[in-house]
Amino acid sequence: MKKYIVYKKGFPKESLFCFLLGWFIFFTVSCNLDAKKEEEARLAEAAQILQAQKDSIAKATALEEERLRLEEEKRKLEEEEKKEELAKKEAEEKKKSAEKKKKKKEKPPIKTYASPPTPVPNENGLHAIIGVGDMMLGTNYPSKNYLPANGGRNLLSDVESTLINADVTFGNLEGTILDTGGKVKRCSNPALCYAFRSPENYVEHFVNAGFDVVSIANNHTGDFGAEGRRRTKEVLEGANIAYAGLAGSDEYTVFEKNGIKYGFAAFAPNTGTVDIRNISKAQQIVRKLEGMSDIVIVSFHGGAEGKKHQHTPCKTERYVGENRGNVCKFSKAVIDAGADIVFGHGPHVTRAMELYKDRFIIYSLGNFCTYGRFNLRDAAGIAPIVKVYVNSDGSFSHGEITPIYQGKTHGPKIDSRNRAIRKLQELTQTDFPNSGLEIYDDGTIMKK
Repeated sequence: MKKYIVYKKGFPKESLFCFLLGWFIFFTVSCNLDAKKEEEARLAEAAQILQAQKDSIAKATALEEERLRLEEEKRKLEEEEKKEELAKKEAEEKKKSAEKKKKKKEKPPIKTYASPPTPVPNENGLHAIIGVGDMMLGTNYPSKNYLPANGGRNLLSDVESTLINADVTFGNLEGTILDTGGKVKRCSNPALCYAFRSPENYVEHFVNAGFDVVSIANNHTGDFGAEGRRRTKEVLEGANIAYAGLAGSDEYTVFEKNGIKYGFAAFAPNTGTVDIRNISKAQQIVRKLEGMSDIVIVSFHGGAEGKKHQHTPCKTERYVGENRGNVCKFSKAVIDAGADIVFGHGPHVTRAMELYKDRFIIYSLGNFCTYGRFNLRDAAGIAPIVKVYVNSDGSFSHGEITPIYQGKTHGPKIDSRNRAIRKLQELTQTDFPNSGLEIYDDGTIMKK
């Protein structure tokens, strides 16, 4: 019979060992199970966190995609709005353009008169006075290259027969007549400043063309200082051509042709000239001339220059910072004082004409013979020779326009296209619809 070792309460030793071993195994397994559960819990938690992060990223991605989609939709909407706005503007511009064209078409046409009545001289006879615009036949300064060929003898040949066919022929002399010397003027802006010095023998061309009187009131009279003015006057006097326009010394002149005394005064806004802006002074001079003369002719150099200034605004005009006078106010004021004819020049383009108190005014005669250094493009290259017939009291009877054109290398030529006539018809009807004048297609000017 086996012997069992009994510990205290009598359990056999083997039973106790088995019990302890079982307990140990159970505890170990339990611990492992607990650890496994904890690990699984941690893994599950990590999975949840990872999933949450994935969800967050997905949500953020979805939000970004939504934002980009909304921005794209917004951009498309803005583009559509811009296109619609552009289309709307284009439609409005087309509408305005169409309305403008329609108005232009509806604008009354420029009146033309193909068959003028034959003027009938009054019983006391008529006096014919021709006026032309700016004249500069060539300059030997700054180079003789600016002089015309053949000494300028051919410059006026195409229009001589027209110019000499009058009682008095007038023009605006731009520059000086001086062979050499003189103190050339200083120019603050050489691009806008020229100095003209024509050879002294060129005065023969004016004589041969029938010129009786010239204005020396303009911005080029002082191109070569006091010597230039002095010698110019001497040369003109030697050729028996009257002149006026210098303040204090030569404000007016009186000369006689065919038994008729003509008074002449010239005005400009330039230093040393009789000032166009001093209207009261101008009226004093004209009143004096009226008492000394049968017919009073006034010339002015005024108004803004160039193609953009063909219209006569009848207000003070400023150009390159200079006050160029109010040519309408001036012209009517000198007629009020006794002038019979007013010849304007200075803008280098043709301007309108009108009657005031039965006296004739043309606001610019344009460029007549301006060789070498003048811009003669477009409107600056055409001009009228205006012949005015006046009664013995100076009142207007009728007139004639001879249209001319110039080129860079030649003087005035008769314009078969009649551009200056058409331009005067247009400007006169537009600027002075109540001018009191009718301009016919052949250049005849009659009172309405």
